[in-house]
Amino acid sequence: MKLLLINPNISESVSQLIAAEARRSAAPGTDIEVLTAPSGVAYIETRFEALLGAHATAELAAQHHEGADAVIVAAFGDPGLMALREVLPCPVTGLTEAALASACLLGQRFSIVAISQRIRAWYAETVHAYGLSSRLASIRGLDESLLDIGNVQGNQGERLVELAGRCVAEDGADVIVLAGAPLAGLARSLEGRIPVPMVDGVSSAVRHAETLVRMKAGLARAGSFSAPPAKAHQGLTPAVAALLAKAQAQRAPGAVSRLSR
Repeated sequence: MKLLLINPNISESVSQLIAAEARRSAAPGTDIEVLTAPSGVAYIETRFEALLGAHATAELAAQHHEGADAVIVAAFGDPGLMALREVLPCPVTGLTEAALASACLLGQRFSIVAISQRIRAWYAETVHAYGLSSRLASIRGLDESLLDIGNVQGNQGERLVELAGRCVAEDGADVIVLAGAPLAGLARSLEGRIPVPMVDGVSSAVRHAETLVRMKAGLARAGSFSAPPAKAHQGLTPAVAALLAKAQAQRAPGAVSRLSR
């Protein structure tokens, strides 16, 4: 099995964290490939930055999805995830979707510990989009400047522990979701320090993706995740244009998906 993880941010140091945790989490025999956005921002905090990340993710997915059994949007907030699900010929998940699914299997109410205050509004909207606002206990974030996005765990580790503890003691969280690719692997190092289960987005996404591949559930040929209809277009890169055409052909009525074979 091959999993393609796409970091929608430009930070290579974060991609290294993603790759390390993904390989620790993957089942034997699962091959991990991690790509980094060639344009965008160091880390996403706002809706517009998420838009930039989604565009970069779509381009990388179009260029590199061949041979991948599943694709993971490797940033919290899942920029572009739902759109990619319309066109890719394999399962697609993201750090938020997978982490929230894991959290819901471990407790009733979850809290999200984030890397900044500004990011909280977008995260809340993402949770709402997944229909889980009623299970969200709180979102708490760091309020210090992030000088080195690849070393948030080292620079802010104790502050993150403090925030997680407050989520449990003050907000009633049953589960803590450590949000964002810069925190990949932190749940492992904090084992035993937080009195409730902790969920890591990268490890959750890898394990859920492996499950989706093995389920062989097939592709949507009807409903909101069917392929976009064929229409005139211009200015698309060759890879994106080819992905659209391929999705329209694969998801046409009567086409047989390799996922259901």
